[in-house]
Amino acid sequence: MAPERVRAVLGYLEAGLNPVQAARAAGVSKSFAYVLDRKVSGQSRLAVKRAAAARRAAARAVRPGRRVPPERVRLLLDELAAGLNPNQAAAAAGVSKSFACHLHRTMGGVYRPSGTTYSARYLDREERYEIARLREAGLSVRAVAARTDRSPSTISRELARNADPRTGAYQPERADRLAWQRQRRPKPSKLARDPVLRAEVQRLLDRRYSPEQVSGRLKAEHPDEPAMRISHETIYQGIYVYPRGQLKRELQASLRSGRDARRRRGRREIRGRIAGAVPIGQRPPEAEGRLVPGHHEGDLIMGSRASNSAVGTIVERMTGYLTLLHLPDGHGAAAVADAVTARLGALPAWFTRTLTWDRGSEMARHQAITAATGIQVYFADPHAPWQRGSNENINGLLREYLPKGTDLSIWTPAQLQHIADELNDRPRKRFGYHTPREQLAKLLAEDQRVATTP
Repeated sequence: MAPERVRAVLGYLEAGLNPVQAARAAGVSKSFAYVLDRKVSGQSRLAVKRAAAARRAAARAVRPGRRVPPERVRLLLDELAAGLNPNQAAAAAGVSKSFACHLHRTMGGVYRPSGTTYSARYLDREERYEIARLREAGLSVRAVAARTDRSPSTISRELARNADPRTGAYQPERADRLAWQRQRRPKPSKLARDPVLRAEVQRLLDRRYSPEQVSGRLKAEHPDEPAMRISHETIYQGIYVYPRGQLKRELQASLRSGRDARRRRGRREIRGRIAGAVPIGQRPPEAEGRLVPGHHEGDLIMGSRASNSAVGTIVERMTGYLTLLHLPDGHGAAAVADAVTARLGALPAWFTRTLTWDRGSEMARHQAITAATGIQVYFADPHAPWQRGSNENINGLLREYLPKGTDLSIWTPAQLQHIADELNDRPRKRFGYHTPREQLAKLLAEDQRVATTP
């Protein structure tokens, strides 16, 4: 490895970046960055995580305190299951914030709402009594299934699974009790029951595989051993849903994210609302296709949190022409509005009809942009990046030049223009391998001919 690359990695590590971010910023492999970090610090980051988790568990085990009444715990779980965060749930349930956060971590962020009943697809007590009555009347399995509106395989499995081992007779009360016992939770997980499988999962997680990669790799390494199969969801549940002491700590410490609670999906939009935002559904239909020029898509590429830097990106849908916005004064609403106005205001009016942005607060002054340039600004729906497909695609290409986790404020306007020029001069398949710059030049030439025609 070149010495300057090594110095760059060390510099990023000293600046507070983790090995993955330092590797991306310096253009080296993640494994090299981790090895270098281990040599400098004298210990692996995984060992540090495991030791910290063990210390927290030991401190919790000896910590004295009053017991929270069960009804308060139930109320707290109900509030958490309803979507409140631990602080909000603690206030609603009348418990301390520390207790609510501890319970949230213990449960892995996964809660079962109160009053939950088993699905109607399972047999209940009345149905089991009906099955027993029909069988005693001499009906076949298929006839019983037809009478109870169940699948024949369901009836067959029920009779075979819950028959008395001594007499072979089906006893509905005993069958219902056995079924209830089987449904009780939590059950020992597959990882807890099989130490060999657990060791293999731990080995692959130590190599920084994701749970999905672990699942697929085990299938490839042990194609003829069904006992060595495990789904990625089972691995996640062993970490989050069913905490089991050392098993939970070891697996959790090996996750690349290091997250100790599952993130809730379907989170509602928590960013500030933009006054006067016009939704994308009201955008002219001609903007949906790429047959008419002048419809743009924009967004910000964010730098590291420490630098709080960003670069604006705007792409014209028909030509794919890219414009980069230099934001030396930050990415607040005023700075972004000034940059958009300066760059798009210098273009011909027929080439600047609309601009579609996401719901970021940096576009809060969109009305000022419209007033200064005549460009109507539209906003994509929350969590719908495909509605700005051209911009999302070009942002992915830009990450080759502007890596995540780096300080983007160091780039000068000239350097950003060089990056934009390089991408605008890159041939595209959809243009018959012509470039965005050539497509724009063709439109400008046509406009010039129309303007000079008597």
